[in-house]
Amino acid sequence: MIPGNLLGDLPAGAAGEVFEPILVDGDLLLERIVSTGQATPPGEWLEQERDEWVVVLSGRARLRFEDEPAARAMEPGDHVRIPARRRHRVEWTDGAAPTVWLALHFRPGRPSPTAAA
Repeated sequence: MIPGNLLGDLPAGAAGEVFEPILVDGDLLLERIVSTGQATPPGEWLEQERDEWVVVLSGRARLRFEDEPAARAMEPGDHVRIPARRRHRVEWTDGAAPTVWLALHFRPGRPSPTAAA
C-alpha cells in the first residue's frame, strides 16, 4: 500500500468543490473534500440519506444547520456529526487558502466515530 497525504496534491483551479473517495467499503464512504471559496447556493439546503461525520483538516468554513440560529465556525480540528436528513448548508469556505475536509458517510444509527457532536 502506498501512503498518501490528505493535505498533499491539492487540486488547483477547480471550478467547484473536489470530492475524492479514499475508502469505499459497503455502507462506508470516506472522502476528502477540497473547497476553495465554494458555498451552498443561497436558499438551498443539503439533506442526505446517510449520516456524515466531517472534520476540517485545514482552512476555515462556516457550517449552518436549519434548526440552529447561527452558523458554526469550523477551523482545523473541528468536527461534527450530521445525522441523516438533517438540513444543513456550507455558508462559507475560505477563498484565500483551500479548506480540506475529511468526511465519513455511513448508514443512520451506526455508532459515531467519536462521542462528541
